[in-house]
Amino acid sequence: MLNFLDPNTLSRTYRDPMAWVILAVDLFPIWAVLTMGWGAAPLVFLYWLENVILGAVALMKMLATSMKEHPIGAVGMLFLGPFFIVHYGMFCFVHGIFVNVFANLNSGTDPGFLSPWGLIEAALQSAPNMTLFVVAIIAVQIFLFVQDFMLGGGYKRTTVDKEMMAPYARIIVLHIAIFAGAFAMASIGEPMWGMLALIGLRVLWGVLLTVRRRVHIDDALQLKS
Repeated sequence: MLNFLDPNTLSRTYRDPMAWVILAVDLFPIWAVLTMGWGAAPLVFLYWLENVILGAVALMKMLATSMKEHPIGAVGMLFLGPFFIVHYGMFCFVHGIFVNVFANLNSGTDPGFLSPWGLIEAALQSAPNMTLFVVAIIAVQIFLFVQDFMLGGGYKRTTVDKEMMAPYARIIVLHIAIFAGAFAMASIGEPMWGMLALIGLRVLWGVLLTVRRRVHIDDALQLKS
């Protein structure tokens, strides 16, 4: 079993400049809380938007992985692609409805029933510079897709089914805990330490994913040698 706290693994991980870029993006929300007055609601909206982005990336990975299977993979994606878009899209949509309710919890206003695009607009408008953070997340994900998954041959070592399930696991493991914590914070007035704790949880998760990325890269290099 991989030891994520192994000093040698951590050292190898953070000799890669991209690891520091990922960490900086994960730490951005601290700056937003301390200097821009972000509360818990924009944080949860940001992490919800991240889920939407990762769903789009997962679809790209499914398409890339299916290509190695040639005609069979292409035919399979005619069914799995639309299924994933509808199923994951509904998953995120329902998730987003709850986030929007949370965002309006203390305002006393009726959040209404927004369309999927309306939820995205509400998320982007929930706090100053939200779009900047979202663009940073998209840029990192595009780089990782191109560098690791395509050029690094990641698509050769996975399956369409595995990539389809990946974003669901991420939501269940991390974001349910974040959202539960955020709702608890709302009941006690959004204390600063609570928001920083939510960000810290997300940063820790990002470190674990970055270390895992390093291990996968090392394993691929060993196979080539």
